[in-house]
Amino acid sequence: MILDVQKISKTFPGNEVLREVSFHIEDHEKAALVGINGAGKSTLLKIIMNEMPADSGSVTLAKGTRIGYLAQHQDLTGNNTIFEELMTVKKDILALDAGMRESEHRMTELAGEELEAEMKRYAAMQEAFDRQNGYAYRSEVVGVLKGLGFSEEDFSKKVSTLSGGQKTRVALGTLLLTAPDIILLDEPTNHLDMGSIVWLETYLLNYRGAVLIVSHDRYFLNRVVTKVIEADRGSCRTYLGNYDEYSKKKEEIRHAEYLAYMKAEQERKHQEAVIAKLKQFNREKSIRRAESREKLLARMEMPDKPLPDNAVMSLRFSPRFESGKDVLTVENLGKSFGSVTLFRDMCFEIKKGEHVALIGNNGTGKSTLLKILNGVVPADQGSFTLGANVTIGYYDQEMHVLNMDKTIFDEISDDYPELTNTKIRTALAAFLFTGEDVLKYIRDLSGGERARVSLCKLMLSSANFIILDEPTNHLDIESREILETALNSYSGTLLYVSHDRYFINRTAGRILDLTHSQLLNYIGNYDYYLEKKETVENAYLAPAESASSQTGETDSKANWIAQKEEQARIRKRANDLARCEARIEALETENAGIDELFLDPDVASDPQKCIDLGSRKAEIEEELEGLYERWEELQEEHSRTPRRS
Repeated sequence: MILDVQKISKTFPGNEVLREVSFHIEDHEKAALVGINGAGKSTLLKIIMNEMPADSGSVTLAKGTRIGYLAQHQDLTGNNTIFEELMTVKKDILALDAGMRESEHRMTELAGEELEAEMKRYAAMQEAFDRQNGYAYRSEVVGVLKGLGFSEEDFSKKVSTLSGGQKTRVALGTLLLTAPDIILLDEPTNHLDMGSIVWLETYLLNYRGAVLIVSHDRYFLNRVVTKVIEADRGSCRTYLGNYDEYSKKKEEIRHAEYLAYMKAEQERKHQEAVIAKLKQFNREKSIRRAESREKLLARMEMPDKPLPDNAVMSLRFSPRFESGKDVLTVENLGKSFGSVTLFRDMCFEIKKGEHVALIGNNGTGKSTLLKILNGVVPADQGSFTLGANVTIGYYDQEMHVLNMDKTIFDEISDDYPELTNTKIRTALAAFLFTGEDVLKYIRDLSGGERARVSLCKLMLSSANFIILDEPTNHLDIESREILETALNSYSGTLLYVSHDRYFINRTAGRILDLTHSQLLNYIGNYDYYLEKKETVENAYLAPAESASSQTGETDSKANWIAQKEEQARIRKRANDLARCEARIEALETENAGIDELFLDPDVASDPQKCIDLGSRKAEIEEELEGLYERWEELQEEHSRTPRRS
């Protein structure tokens, strides 16, 4: 055991955050700490790191254990560049390297015993240098920086000039290179794009130390952890397995606890009814029996009443009216900032009812594209067209749709003046804003609270085309699941940007990958995208890059059309195969029916009936022969083409 947490309690004024919380982490174990916003997860990490005192309880680390911690927010200062900041971790190796260079110089000037002593000293330094992987330290630093999404051009940037997200990535890189025995990570994926998250998953899976992670990224937790510690209303419970296994076991335990409680309640009520009846008889024996049962009932152990579910927001999107079949058509769209081209000649269409996820690395222009579609920023070239009766509802991750100087109530009433005060309060209550909460100013709200206000406005818009930019960023897991359910039941059209792969898997029927200034199209969810990514990129990016090297530009529109034509062919093959199988099944059923009719004495004694049935059976056999051959051809073609998952 590397970390032991025993009966930790912590109360803030009017709020008991932790109540006798206990758990432990084994050597090399990867564990998650989950719970709704405000459950005390970050507080617990700070107590473990001795950055905040507990009211009671203890935290014990194994002797000699080195612990590392990544907080959600970093405030790096100083004149170091990004590369220099990470190199501070390698100061011992750098000192050895400098010492070896000096020793090499001295050895050229020494002789005899002095030279022999210097050679021994040099050998000792060289052994230590080798033991600390000194010959690869520079490539190790570069690998971590690139894995976390920094380009070589970024290496020379001063850390004091970086954004909050970039500083967090630098701090994470420094922590990983320090390689402590146990790492505590508080929302490590918040500022990473998908490629960097995948890199971090692989890094942590191969990490020799123990890891305790606070995260709302369920896909990340599924890949990395083997134990989940749930913080819930002050207490905690430990589950073995990844996030999906935890979620399943949690539901099973809650159901079992509910059944046990209901069974005990039923028995208690039964005993009370029997006791009451015995007392009604008012006889000596019946009263003694009643008293005996009362004693047994007093000793009866009743299970705790299951806690009610946490208060959750109520979310439902309903379009006021339907749009036309064509919702959005984008033609030759391009956008650059200075010398940086985000995308060019972008072409795609979105049809009514589609749920489309737009993915890609940070800086590829995903949010910019959504802002263009919402008229927030202009395009440099090209155009887009909204279809008939299309009304847009926009969720902006930067919360520009909210006025920081308004109260929550005014934010809603000003945008929807037709709503009565009662209707506004009812709508806000569905998003957990009740009583005096509605009079709070937007500027005083947490990120999660602002997200709930934005979602409330989006719901009230009754739009038939919803555009979302990173909608899960400030939501806990419970709220993300509610949003997923609402979007899956939404009958309108959906386009969103997200790096939450679990969310994409549950809500997207199509993925647009913005990569190399182009869009690649995948008809399926995130797992399907992973399965087909290499094939699609080889088919569409390689030719485009080759053409680009010859002509200096890439014909994205041609690639887009080629993709659509290929996917149309794939769908046609799948439909042809399904029709072929259905026809074979129908004919086989009819053929079996004819065989049964031949066994009927009335049919067998009717020559004309037998002739007609025999002719039909021959027709069926001939058609089936051709269908079997056709089915084999279609099956062979279908097995070589992408299939919708």
